[in-house]
Amino acid sequence: MTEQLLRLSDGDDVATALDPIPQGVTVTARGGVSVTVSADIPRGHKVALRDVPAGDLVRKYGHVIGVATAPIAVGEHVHVHNLAMPAGASALASGGGAAGVLPDLPADLRRTFQGIRRPDGQVATRNYVGVLTTVNCSATVARQVVRRTEDEVAALHAEGVDGVVALTHGTGCGMASRGAGWDVLQRTLQGYARHPNIGALVVLGLGCEVNAVSGLMADLGLDGEIPVESFTIQDAGGTAAAIAQGEKLVRGMAADLRGTRREEVGVEHLVLGLQCGGSDAWSGLTANPALGVASDLLVAAGGTSVLGETPEVYGAEQMLAERAARPEVGQALLDRIAWWEDYTTSQGTTLDGNPSPGNKEGGITTILEKSLGAVAKGGHSPLHAVCGYAEPVPRPGFVFMDTPGYDPVSVTGMVAGGANLICFTTGRGSVFGSRPVPTVKLATNSSLALRMSGDIDLDCSAVVEQGVPLEEMGRRVYDLLLDTASGRRSFSEELALGGEEFVPWQLGAVL
Repeated sequence: MTEQLLRLSDGDDVATALDPIPQGVTVTARGGVSVTVSADIPRGHKVALRDVPAGDLVRKYGHVIGVATAPIAVGEHVHVHNLAMPAGASALASGGGAAGVLPDLPADLRRTFQGIRRPDGQVATRNYVGVLTTVNCSATVARQVVRRTEDEVAALHAEGVDGVVALTHGTGCGMASRGAGWDVLQRTLQGYARHPNIGALVVLGLGCEVNAVSGLMADLGLDGEIPVESFTIQDAGGTAAAIAQGEKLVRGMAADLRGTRREEVGVEHLVLGLQCGGSDAWSGLTANPALGVASDLLVAAGGTSVLGETPEVYGAEQMLAERAARPEVGQALLDRIAWWEDYTTSQGTTLDGNPSPGNKEGGITTILEKSLGAVAKGGHSPLHAVCGYAEPVPRPGFVFMDTPGYDPVSVTGMVAGGANLICFTTGRGSVFGSRPVPTVKLATNSSLALRMSGDIDLDCSAVVEQGVPLEEMGRRVYDLLLDTASGRRSFSEELALGGEEFVPWQLGAVL
């Protein structure tokens, strides 16, 4: 009998197929359980280890991932056709985890990286000229300015300039000038404008929008901390004149940034955003927990790590809440989960609408199952704070930020909050970037790593496929992150990705 099933906990009702299993083959799982599969089982999908009556809860990772919607026989494929979200899913949220703990740091662990120290004391991992728009109406001009200057600016990389980026978005007018939507947009724009990776800034508006250039500039209050210029298309004399003015400003600012040097700084200046996209059954077994190890090392060394994607911790929120440094921190997370339950209901959907078709093809059935893998990115550190979308991230420590699960919106909030490094795990394949912040991508399985080798910075599949200890893989991730923070370009940067992923969370009425 071939051992082709991975059983994650002794009490689990299902095990995961390590390779495709043809119908009729007898396979074994940990604990000596053997089953004969009754249908072809795709790689990464679940097989029943016992007979499950309809209505019974089903467990994986030792926690509930769903309820059987039909009788399930031992050896049967368990997926969307016979497994669904149980009623009252929030009450079944996974708990019983350990309190937050920090690892003992290896004596040879790197504690510094080569960063760019700004006059105000902030430390950057990259050095960009930003072209920030107040309104969608000025987005095309901003993109034209960048298109016409990006090759010239990119040529200055050896002289300490990483590029020019257009920070455009889909709102800024047709909206109320107060309320949640307005506040989120202002926090996001201000967070990017003040981000240490922006070495110089052009602020560009149309001239008649609700989110006026004058108001945004007054609120920024940069006070000469970095070179900043602003103008409107209407005052410039129209599209062509505005593009010309923007080009001149960008070229001059890039020239002024030449000669920027890196210096050795402590890892306490790193703020790491944790993100996953295109998840599969391996995400919770390889790349996510390996990133969790790296996150714990960073936090223990004095740095900051940020977990987000609130809809993707649903069903595992108690595991995080039990790690809270103070009771009010855990309650703040539970309050955000309750908000999301109400919000999705008001929009005519549920949080189980989150797993995408790609997630399901990769073996994930419900949001409960997805969340149990997703929280692994946060390691085991104590949860020190919960903050709102695009709010400044409290430092140091492990922090949760309330963001949607949608990758561009989630990472935009983290960067606005101060993340100067992003690590992105993927099992189905992602082409994500996050300029002006570097994104490091981790593959969960070797098939993806081979198929999309030009996008993946590190293959974490060896944790399952070769038995590499998670601690060892996590250390590889940690070292890669410090190399990237020091200037090593990730694949997404080499491919010039990340220019379209600035997507503020849009709330409120469109007027």
